[in-house]
Amino acid sequence: MAKSRLAMFGGSRTVEAGAGTSAQTAWPIVTDTEREAVLGVLDSGRFTSVERGEVQLLEQEWAGYTGVRHCAALSSGTAAIELALVGAGLEPGAEILVPAFSFIATASAPVLRGLVPVFVDIDPVTYTLDPAAAAAAVTPRTRAVLAVHLHGLPCDMDALQALADRHGLVLVEDAAQAHGATYRGRQTGALGDVAAFSLNASKNLPTSGEGGLLTTDDDALYERVVLHRQFGEDLNGRGERAYLSHVVAGNAKLSSIQAAFTRGQLSRLDERHEQRDRNVRRFLGRLAELDGLVTPHCPDDRTHAWFQLRLRFDHQRMGCPDIAPGALRSVLQRALRAEGVPVRPYQSLPLPAQPALRDLPGTQPYRPEDHPATLALIEDSLTLQRWHLNPASGPLLDRCADAFEKVWGELDLLLPAARATTYEPLWRQTGTAAVGA
Repeated sequence: MAKSRLAMFGGSRTVEAGAGTSAQTAWPIVTDTEREAVLGVLDSGRFTSVERGEVQLLEQEWAGYTGVRHCAALSSGTAAIELALVGAGLEPGAEILVPAFSFIATASAPVLRGLVPVFVDIDPVTYTLDPAAAAAAVTPRTRAVLAVHLHGLPCDMDALQALADRHGLVLVEDAAQAHGATYRGRQTGALGDVAAFSLNASKNLPTSGEGGLLTTDDDALYERVVLHRQFGEDLNGRGERAYLSHVVAGNAKLSSIQAAFTRGQLSRLDERHEQRDRNVRRFLGRLAELDGLVTPHCPDDRTHAWFQLRLRFDHQRMGCPDIAPGALRSVLQRALRAEGVPVRPYQSLPLPAQPALRDLPGTQPYRPEDHPATLALIEDSLTLQRWHLNPASGPLLDRCADAFEKVWGELDLLLPAARATTYEPLWRQTGTAAVGA
């Protein structure tokens, strides 16, 4: 087959313009089920979680789905992490082990509750918290481990549970990106002492905006969470609201409209996951045939929710060990985006390098050498986000795979440009420079 000119050099793009707004990529998918559920709430006049209805039904259904005794619906995934820490009884000043690579909420939620994050490097293959690095980071002040199921892949929870058991630590799941993923036959949300999920509209299980869910089998922990969900009021009774606040707490409730929307999404979660899994595996199978392109690894003992697809570029296997990984990634990003593939860096700094977290009281000064696996991942990878969530995206993912193959067929034209690129690692950049690199 004759080669076609790369779009960045004047050729035609592989993925048609406007694909990102098509019915193949729309997310969340809004059907008559969600419309009727939301209208039902509007017609009922029962808008808040105080009035028993949609919120309580969502809690029951998600508890049943994950296989735990308790679920609390909350205003966001960040609020779910915060109240998980409160419910676990962690005192201000305690240390909590946090992966160096995650979304900012993983660290900001503990900080907002007065905890001290101790940043731990990731496993270079799964990109989740490295149990050996976590074990080395435990101090007499450590009280908890925050296990992030990054991009939808569960952590090595047996190893982390063994670490927690040895040191008497609380094991918290940040499952914001991992709805429906499993580890050794068990659902995320039922793998630690308590778990936090996000219902942001971008997530695999979305609401019509923001929301969160917390799951646990611990009765006392759940009661503390519910007490802190709405101004410290005990609302378990069936009588008239007394407006008595037993603890100082804010407002972290989910609305009935959001709960109704999510219940509609939950009814199709497994069906959509199965189709997504087929689409993604076919797409990644084609990419895995390209020299030096490293696709996500999912160990045999777990399943992947595929919230995001992170792709790495191995400059050794691509035959260009002299090119800086970040320079190679940058050139490949430009070529792929010109073809219509919306790849981009995601989380362009280790968490401890974030400006907001660099000088926290009680934390060590940021040292890049402490997290080599995190830095390597940032420098040599790009992500494909959201397009693949829609089960109808299979044909579009095929076109994206065509674009990767086209670019790989012209690497001889791209590598000289990468060699000539003056490049500064992303972790040395801050603000918009890092995000837009």
